[in-house]
Amino acid sequence: THWGALKSIVMVESFRAVKGKAASLEYRYYISSKVLSAEQALSATREHWGIESMHWIMDVSMNEDACQIYKNNGAENLAYLRHISLNMLQKEPIKLSIVGKRKRCLMNPEFLEKVLIAGLCAPTK
Repeated sequence: THWGALKSIVMVESFRAVKGKAASLEYRYYISSKVLSAEQALSATREHWGIESMHWIMDVSMNEDACQIYKNNGAENLAYLRHISLNMLQKEPIKLSIVGKRKRCLMNPEFLEKVLIAGLCAPTK
């Protein structure tokens, strides 16, 4: 069967109250091939959403999910280039979204140069 390794079914109940908005209650369900305590399950779901938020940034700002290159190492190589590009765009201090900075780079070679310099000259920790 497809569910032979299933060891846990997890439900996370999430209550959210934001001033000026209606409170909301949401349920999310997860399955796992590992036996998990409540604490382990909560930790795993939080880690999952931390990773998902990074993927969301890559998809929204770099259209990563739309990439149709799969042959050989092409997808992995492009992912590295997208990460490098995102890091360089984030280092440039102007107050624009990543998408806005990308568009400005396309329209303005001087701004592209600023992004490249900011990314290449940024101090490393």
